[in-house]
Amino acid sequence: MRLVFPLLAALCVTPALAQDAPALTLELNALTPNDTGCRVTFLATNKLGTELTRSAFEIALFGAGGGIERLVSLDFKAMPEGKTRVLQFDIGELGCDKVSRVLINDVVAREGSGLDPKLCLAGLSTVSRLKGVEFGI
Repeated sequence: MRLVFPLLAALCVTPALAQDAPALTLELNALTPNDTGCRVTFLATNKLGTELTRSAFEIALFGAGGGIERLVSLDFKAMPEGKTRVLQFDIGELGCDKVSRVLINDVVAREGSGLDPKLCLAGLSTVSRLKGVEFGI
């Protein structure tokens, strides 16, 4: 029994510590048809502990059949620490209704003073608000 209680205590504390870990959270918030194709809306929250002077990601958009519809680089620009920003990108000649999955394929740029390079992908978390559209790394 003496070993069980410390182990249980450690398991209970671990999720709380994980929530405090430095992170950049990207939320896929909306896909909106427009005159040229599809407007993709993200919410980005910087909790890395430092300002990002520039951040850009290579994004893959998949169709309903699982094939890649488009591979694009999106520049999220500067993101102050502790701030949530709304970012919108128009992707021409792409039907929003065809998008079934959005994947962060790579980090193209992640710049900021005191930024640990290991946090580029490890400190990235994703969430989708859209039913039927996966969003991940």
